[in-house]
Amino acid sequence: MDQTVTIILFFSAILLFAGLLFAIITLTRRSPKGVNVEKYRCDWLDIEKMINKDEPTTYAVSILNADSLLDKALQESGFAGKNMAERMKSAHKSWSHADSVWGAHKLRNQIAHESSTKVNYDTTRRALASFKRGLKDLGVI
Repeated sequence: MDQTVTIILFFSAILLFAGLLFAIITLTRRSPKGVNVEKYRCDWLDIEKMINKDEPTTYAVSILNADSLLDKALQESGFAGKNMAERMKSAHKSWSHADSVWGAHKLRNQIAHESSTKVNYDTTRRALASFKRGLKDLGVI
């Protein structure tokens, strides 16, 4: 019985330590200096509200706006580059889901440069989720 209590206390201590570590990391994560996080959050919410499942024209516009917001965040966060692709390469190590952010940006490029590109609601939601991850990783939302 004593061994069972010891094991339970040991695992409880590990869980408590992991919870404290998570809380410290979450609370100390800061946004880049000079970036208005509240403005980014409002802009992001506007993009998410823009999507109307019954209006496919809102899909492409929301992806273009999300990409633009990410580029603005990259610039304000101080990532070097003459264009968004260069800034994304500079920020690559800052992102936990870099491949999905790149995929969303490539979809944006297809929409912007190939008039035949059509996106559906699910693809739009996945792209927006990737842009959101990128913005979160930058600390702006």
